[in-house]
Amino acid sequence: MKCSRSKVGKKAHAIPNLKFEDQRLTSFSGLVIFQTFFAAIDLKSRISACFRHMARGKVFSRSTVFLQLILHCLLGYRELQECRYYKDDPLVKRVLGLQRLPDVSTLSRMLKEADGNSVKKLRSLLREMIIERVQDINPARITLDFDGSVQSTKRQAEGTAVGFNKKKKGARSYYPLFCTIAQTLQVFDFLHRPGNVHDSNGAEGFILECVDAIRRALPNTQIEVRMDSAFFSDEIIRCLSDRNVEFTTTVPFERFVELKGMIERRRRWYDLAPDTWYFETPWKPKSWSRRFRFLFIRTRTKKQRKGPVQLDLFEPYEYGYEFKVIVTNKTIGSEAVAKYHEGRGSQEAIFGELKTHCHHYIAQQN
Repeated sequence: MKCSRSKVGKKAHAIPNLKFEDQRLTSFSGLVIFQTFFAAIDLKSRISACFRHMARGKVFSRSTVFLQLILHCLLGYRELQECRYYKDDPLVKRVLGLQRLPDVSTLSRMLKEADGNSVKKLRSLLREMIIERVQDINPARITLDFDGSVQSTKRQAEGTAVGFNKKKKGARSYYPLFCTIAQTLQVFDFLHRPGNVHDSNGAEGFILECVDAIRRALPNTQIEVRMDSAFFSDEIIRCLSDRNVEFTTTVPFERFVELKGMIERRRRWYDLAPDTWYFETPWKPKSWSRRFRFLFIRTRTKKQRKGPVQLDLFEPYEYGYEFKVIVTNKTIGSEAVAKYHEGRGSQEAIFGELKTHCHHYIAQQN
């Protein structure tokens, strides 16, 4: 469509008048969804019950401070000093029910005043809320994974110790034991420990406590447990079996010489997967009171060669075998048992997400 020059051009010599109106702008409009969600689950009042035994804050309640820490992480901040970036945001104030936000010193002081009883009640509340969500789903089976994960700290934090830390050798750390739910990818509970303890430290009581809590909440749901070799013991396995809990646990080779002999004497292995074979047998260590199903798995892998690497293109690969033994009370096929046990890898993804979003924040505050 053709247009005349008079319709296209326009003379503008005067500077336009600018008017500044009182508009309350926010960069965090997505918090509207969380405001509705927090109200639906009655989060603030439930958090307030965890601090009821403590003296009330002079200006800010402890539940409000704790809720602000949740929003702090949701907004992507990790250090307490970063709360200045949203201190004047109207929507953050609205979600917290405040006209002004507490400063950094107030947050730090009220965190320091939190006692062990408060932490215990908060853990109980978080576990209760997860159980409520799982009860809504009402799954036929629920799978609990148990494993520890190193949490390094940058300072001389209370309760830390120097232990095994392959990424930061010599650094002080915590080594909490986690219980995660495979179906929902949630942390059900954790056992707080210093960094110099073994994986099995306090594990038996913690595992049975988690199992019993799920049993009380979901009496008709079949509970499954997956663990690595650090939790292999007669007491844990016997208790799980007595509670009608299905389990798979990796067996540590170094503790049982008999396993090496059984593998060396074995002549017939059955196909499990490409380059993977298996056999199974009922067995028990001498000190155990009953037999269980032991699944032996052999995987063909490339051998690591030490020496000059410039001739690798001209030398054939050498292959060897890696062995793994799993003890279980499941009655499903061997292939299904192996696949189920390998599903423990999903827990590493949960740990990775936790460390990405929360680890730096925890380390800074400690």
